[in-house]
Amino acid sequence: MNPWSPAQFSEQLRQVGRDRYHDKHPFHLLMNEGRLDRQQICLWVANRFYYQKNIPIKDALLLSRCPLREVRRRWVQRILDHDGFGDDPGGIEKWLRLGEAVGLNRDELERDLILLPGVRFAVDAYVNFVATRPWIEGVASSLTELFAPALMTERLAAFERHYTWIDPAALAYFRSRPSLARRDSDHGLTLVTEYCRTRAEQECAVAALRFKCDILAAQLDALYHHCIARPDQLPR
Repeated sequence: MNPWSPAQFSEQLRQVGRDRYHDKHPFHLLMNEGRLDRQQICLWVANRFYYQKNIPIKDALLLSRCPLREVRRRWVQRILDHDGFGDDPGGIEKWLRLGEAVGLNRDELERDLILLPGVRFAVDAYVNFVATRPWIEGVASSLTELFAPALMTERLAAFERHYTWIDPAALAYFRSRPSLARRDSDHGLTLVTEYCRTRAEQECAVAALRFKCDILAAQLDALYHHCIARPDQLPR
């Protein structure tokens, strides 16, 4: 089969987001409607932190597999965005502050004391995917950033409207991400369009993005099960 044109390829990738991105997951809808209690918000924050702290690990693995210096020089910024650099505390520190604002402490966050098995399994599968697949497929998997700005903007508005018991200053992570996601998705899409030249490579990129969407949904599936389907299993 002939490769898709750049416009067709981009549309295939964006269609994955329309079909599979986790913005329409029942757990997200409940959260954005203000229907989660404090304990459920705490559990989401704690479990999402496991994903957040593994993002720079995933990106370091991608860098280790990428032979192109010009790509590595730019991609490394993503690690600094999360780990922090200079006066910027980074996304992980901002998430820890969110955790403290909802009533968690750093020890239970950093030691994964209330991490659900399903969330651990999903995040570890994502890290392993990037560690074992071609680097450009790791780039393609990051393209969930294409769909993140709208989700993050909606999430910030929902938290400010419904969860007023959280210190607004602790929502800094949500405020910072839309612009970074747009920057990163523009770069990632440029790389995937440039280096996925055959139809087979393009289809692998689409599959990688589909896999990443499934990883995000699997994390919310685990949370939904424990918070909604089996609330008796919520950690105390």
